[in-house]
Amino acid sequence: MAIRVIIKDTDPLLREISKPVKEITPRIHKLLDDMAETMYDAEGVGLAAPQISILKRVVVIDVGEGLIELINPEIIEKDGEQVGPEGCLSVPGVLGRVKRAERVKVKALDRNGQEFVIEGEGLLARALQHEIDHLDGILFTDLAEEYYDRDDMNM
Repeated sequence: MAIRVIIKDTDPLLREISKPVKEITPRIHKLLDDMAETMYDAEGVGLAAPQISILKRVVVIDVGEGLIELINPEIIEKDGEQVGPEGCLSVPGVLGRVKRAERVKVKALDRNGQEFVIEGEGLLARALQHEIDHLDGILFTDLAEEYYDRDDMNM
């Protein structure tokens, strides 16, 4: 495993649409492993492949309940609404107040190519939506209603 460089919001690559993974190979397994190590090293709760300059539809998330790996994730249901603070490893030092669905259902492939469905609410729903947005070239700053410095506790 290796820690990869996380690109910043000024990099135009973050605005590109990622390509679906056509075949799960040892390179995809290595990518998932490297992404998890990179996310944990940066103390994040999610990381999308475009954030490490790879335009593939691959995401890792851990909101404190264990690592979730998603290949070609797709939101198939949304319900409810939540508004809350959001940050991003590619936009260091900034938080924004973002409106998201309270609950989502996501269909994806696991590292073995098996399709699965994950349902999330609260923080997990927010992380799923945030990381899948990255795959479509969308940053939380595009959706934020307000911005704050990370040090501002008045969220």
